[in-house]
Amino acid sequence: MSTQFSSEQLDRLKLAMAKLKETAEPEVSVPQNVAVEEEEERELLLAKGTYLKVDEDEMAAWLYLMPPEPDMEYTKQALIDYLESKGVVEGLHQSNLSAMIKKQVYEREILVARGREIQDGANGYFEYLFKPEEYGAPKIREDGTVDYTNINALPNVKAGQKVAIYHQAIPSVDGCTVLGNVLPGKLYHDLPPMRGKGIRREDEFYYAQMDGKIEVKDGKIDIQNVHEITGDVDMIIGKVEFFGDIIIHGNVEEGVVIRAGRNIEIHGSTSMANLYAGGDIILSRGIQGGNRAKITARGNVFAEFIEHTTVEAGGTVQSNVFMNSNIYAKDKVIATGKKGSIIGGYVDAVKGVEAVCAGNAAEIKTIIHCGYEAQTHEKMLEIRKKETEIKAKIAELVDMMTEALREKRMRGAQTSQSTEKKLLDWDKLKDQYFVELDKVEGERTELEEMVESSRGSEIKIDGNLYRGVVICINAEQIMIERNTCYMRYNVEKGVIEGSVIIHN
Repeated sequence: MSTQFSSEQLDRLKLAMAKLKETAEPEVSVPQNVAVEEEEERELLLAKGTYLKVDEDEMAAWLYLMPPEPDMEYTKQALIDYLESKGVVEGLHQSNLSAMIKKQVYEREILVARGREIQDGANGYFEYLFKPEEYGAPKIREDGTVDYTNINALPNVKAGQKVAIYHQAIPSVDGCTVLGNVLPGKLYHDLPPMRGKGIRREDEFYYAQMDGKIEVKDGKIDIQNVHEITGDVDMIIGKVEFFGDIIIHGNVEEGVVIRAGRNIEIHGSTSMANLYAGGDIILSRGIQGGNRAKITARGNVFAEFIEHTTVEAGGTVQSNVFMNSNIYAKDKVIATGKKGSIIGGYVDAVKGVEAVCAGNAAEIKTIIHCGYEAQTHEKMLEIRKKETEIKAKIAELVDMMTEALREKRMRGAQTSQSTEKKLLDWDKLKDQYFVELDKVEGERTELEEMVESSRGSEIKIDGNLYRGVVICINAEQIMIERNTCYMRYNVEKGVIEGSVIIHN
């Protein structure tokens, strides 16, 4: 049944609806801080006195939870909501949160979040399948003496032998704090493929291409051919020369000359021979030189003993005993082992001398020197003066050549033949001056480096020091007037000072 309204009734109905709208409740606007109020209301789900502590480095968060109010009931989700409201969003300790609810752990700080530490990676590196660190390291026996018989200058390898493996860089893993702040890890890098002589590469592996001695030099593997002699070397052989390493398993007798581009190893005894090496020299059974033998090495010299021999080394000279020998080393002279003696002769090392015993009861003349030589300053002054004179000559010559060239430009084709000849002669003379200057500057640099490397050098006698031994440091010297022991000598303000070595 449909109801129809007259136009009059419709007008009255519209008027009533309008009045009803006017009397209705006004529209309520939502305040902007409603989110904050809701957040506070969420926090109030935990009892008053509850607090969260975040470590200063943001790597751990600790929750102190008060017992719930009578009308409260804690849930794990409520704790998580509370942590998130405080900004703790990473590394939540789920088991601890569950235990706090299940076992009702209240009124003590419990770890509820732990940050993720940075996981360090590693740079790429080469693993050597031989032991380059054993090179030049004689072993000390149980009785305190040093064994030079088993020392090898360099390890041997065979063709096809695997000598190195490359391990690629491992990237680091970023860390993260409990507040979600990322901790970036360090960047790690790979190395370029290894270069060297006598090796071949297959993926990450390196193999020897030939038999020979192997070493690592400036980050490169170097394999060199070796000249080996199984027997003795005498005057019949006379001279042995080789660009690589020379290994002699027998004795080297009087009058023999041996020259090696690299290292020399002699595993038998050595007498009055002359040895020259671009690298190291190793004398497993020592040398008895008879005041006629000479050893020259750009590297180190190792020997069981050195007697009546002249030795010059660009590195260290090390032996159990030095007797009546003249020893010169740009690094150190070390008398090692139980004896460790320097008896007679002259020992000179730029960076210092170490021995157990110096001199003997017979007061044999023994001179020990370290640092720069007494005449070094005089040489330095002389070289600097010569350097100044050459530079003055060059400057004068350049002025004359400049004037002659100006004249040549002005006259052009009319330049006299004498002027042309002078220019040619002066140009040759200029080149000579620069060659001479380079030589002088090289000598000056070498002296300056020697003086610099001698700083802090000292003489250390860790045992008996006998009367009559002369101790020299730089340009200063003193003579030991009475027997003593355990002494260290260095220079302070131009004066040699001795101090007692104290053993703990």
